Amino acid sequence: MSRSPSPERSDPSRSVFDFPAPALRLATLRVLIIAYGLVWLIGYAPLLLANLRFAPEQFAPTGVVSLLDAPLGVGLGAGIWLATVIVGIPALLGWRFRVSGPIYALGLLWVASYRNSWGMVFHTENLLVVHTLIVAILPASDAWSLDARGQTCSKEEDPRYGWGPKLMATVTALAYVLAGVAKLRNAGWAWLDGDVLLSHVGWDNLRKQELGSMHSPIGAALCAFPAVFVPLSWLSIMLELGAPLALVGRRLAWVWSIGIWCFHLGVVAIMAIVFAYPLSGVAFAPLFAVERPVLALAAWARQRNPNSLLARLLPE
Repeated sequence: MSRSPSPERSDPSRSVFDFPAPALRLATLRVLIIAYGLVWLIGYAPLLLANLRFAPEQFAPTGVVSLLDAPLGVGLGAGIWLATVIVGIPALLGWRFRVSGPIYALGLLWVASYRNSWGMVFHTENLLVVHTLIVAILPASDAWSLDARGQTCSKEEDPRYGWGPKLMATVTALAYVLAGVAKLRNAGWAWLDGDVLLSHVGWDNLRKQELGSMHSPIGAALCAFPAVFVPLSWLSIMLELGAPLALVGRRLAWVWSIGIWCFHLGVVAIMAIVFAYPLSGVAFAPLFAVERPVLALAAWARQRNPNSLLARLLPE
């Protein structure tokens, strides 16, 4: 028996740039990305607010903060952080998202940029900020939100809900490609010999030990076995430069995502450096149909107890 073609393939009028998806997919990404951002803002509050008391001569504005000639006052800086957290709550819930979403995204951009304006640039939040800026300009409150309360969650797919997740996935892939290119640009093909990675791991752990900071005993011990760093160097380059393969199909996306997640876990193990956004898995969420587990959980919750808080919070 021949299989009937899918609507996506049988519609000759559909553009190759159309990426149809249900509204719930974009809404789920809104919840995941903004929830993670709020956890970061609140969890890192001591560090983010400590920047406000640094000596003014340490101020080296970067990004949007380059608009400033001098650092912010403590009250104003803390106020921007607090306002970002507060407006993030309605953005998370999808309440007046056309206003709350962009304001929250710009606030997150400012807070993250201000953190990077004191002589040391952190790259761990870059992807989070870009994903947030993208989701903020999308119709991400058309489902599973206060804006859409009382409406039945449509399962029909529409390109306006699909191009955003595809853009976020592309940005994720490009971020890793740029990281791979940077390695080859700085070290050349000598990176593949393993010596450069060995030097990085050895120097990073030695510096942390001398400064009394947290270091990796595993990484320090592995420096006695230089051959280990040859396959690790190759693997890192293949995963980073091979990131665009994750955009080809779901199976390759799963393989690459698991591989790059393990790569980040390895970085924690041998260098004690945590890239929390990728390790949380949220960074890779745009690659997948994230609405499916949400619908499955909602069905389970309603079957178990239709009046439970979980059943009420999840989309129908």
